[in-house]
Amino acid sequence: MSAKRQAEKPESGGATYDAVGVRALGKRSGEGLGELARWVNETFGFNAAKPMLPLGYFANVIKLSAEVGIAISTDGVGTKILIAQELGKYDTIGIDCIAMNVNDVICVGARPVSMVDYIAVQKADPEFLGEIGKGLYEGARQSEINIPGGEIAQVREMIHGTRDDRGFDLVGTCIGTVHPDRLIIGEDVRPGDLVVGIASSGIHSNGLTLARKALFKDGEIRASSYFPELGKTIGEELLTPTRIYVKEVMQMLGEGLRVKALIHITSEGPMNLVRARADAGYVIDKPLEPPPIYSIIKKTGGIDDATMFEVFNMGTGFCIVIDPRDAERARQIAIDHGGTSSIVGYAVSDRERRVWLPSHKLAGIGSKFSATSETPPPYPKGK
Repeated sequence: MSAKRQAEKPESGGATYDAVGVRALGKRSGEGLGELARWVNETFGFNAAKPMLPLGYFANVIKLSAEVGIAISTDGVGTKILIAQELGKYDTIGIDCIAMNVNDVICVGARPVSMVDYIAVQKADPEFLGEIGKGLYEGARQSEINIPGGEIAQVREMIHGTRDDRGFDLVGTCIGTVHPDRLIIGEDVRPGDLVVGIASSGIHSNGLTLARKALFKDGEIRASSYFPELGKTIGEELLTPTRIYVKEVMQMLGEGLRVKALIHITSEGPMNLVRARADAGYVIDKPLEPPPIYSIIKKTGGIDDATMFEVFNMGTGFCIVIDPRDAERARQIAIDHGGTSSIVGYAVSDRERRVWLPSHKLAGIGSKFSATSETPPPYPKGK
């Protein structure tokens, strides 16, 4: 159970998630989840198939036998749904739902195999549901999973949107398989391990509340506004489907690369790296270039760099922390699967578990980035 749409920043001159009514929930520590997390934890002992991980990782794993573990994760699409409603385009939002789930499941080293969906609608219109189905199909095809069932609930009293009869919410729960002795959760990360970044396809499915405020309210931009630097309208850019990283990661694992941690970059941006279990920090000294949409959001919303990196993926959708001897091969596999990829940084010994962004003079602890003039730790000697 993790909170994925968050990034509260105090005393910023521009827009923040706190200002738009999205409060930080503390996805790693459980802070803010309070009593809910306490009761959920109490269920762990109800049967012999106990969760192998505490709450808060990308996915949990249920050990069914000595040979079989089931990875499981659930997530939705969030307010990206409102962009789909604004454009009247619903055939890609299902890709986002599947992507947000399978990209979490692979973070424990599992192969995604199946996902069920829950669609709550204002009106169960067959044509509208068919468009959502197209996206679910395409996401499943890209991930090589099946959708064995799901649920559609017509709850007119509860669901409302920006278009009459088009209010909906879309959530999925995905499972994958992994050997219980082969979980990848970052316990083996060592100083000098390299971080290979794979580019995102854009904003993905996090930070849309802040993006919509910055663009549509503060910037008074219409979803139909065309931006030459994007080559499309702002609405089309925001609706770009979340990239799915299953095939390249499965190839890396299948080739036996010495992968130490697999990190889905969602809200909290590069701070997701410290969800890996080792007491390590990370210096991201060569980040991938953020696509133009981020400079547009930053400028129109008056948002500082710290908030941008706390809320958005900033162009990097997935990271692989890996033994230096295998880093170049991992990068090439990502490229072979159509991605932009490079070595973006390295792991360092750091009990404070900081993430450094020297190009922006930022250092992060927990879920927050702050300006710093401090020089980050150098790459470990002898590596």
